Amino acid sequence: MQKRTALIALAAALSGPAWGATQTVTLSVPGMTCAACPITVKKALTKVDGVSKVEVSFEKQEAVVTFDDAKTSTAALAQATANAGYPSTVKE
Repeated sequence: MQKRTALIALAAALSGPAWGATQTVTLSVPGMTCAACPITVKKALTKVDGVSKVEVSFEKQEAVVTFDDAKTSTAALAQATANAGYPSTVKE
């Protein structure tokens, strides 16, 4: 009976809403070669579900992205910039 109760509790926990945490990551985007490039990078990142804020700097060749980690991931953010023609990596 204890195993059954534990399984029911586990099932209830897993079926509940997933609460994500807000994360901020800096992406290195070295392919930006002109002042218009950050506009394209920002547009690509803001289309990703879960992204709440994007700041792109041409001078620093980077994008600072705030997102909900329950809705997206750093891999998805990097994929979004790559799909827009600007491959990126997470800055450590």
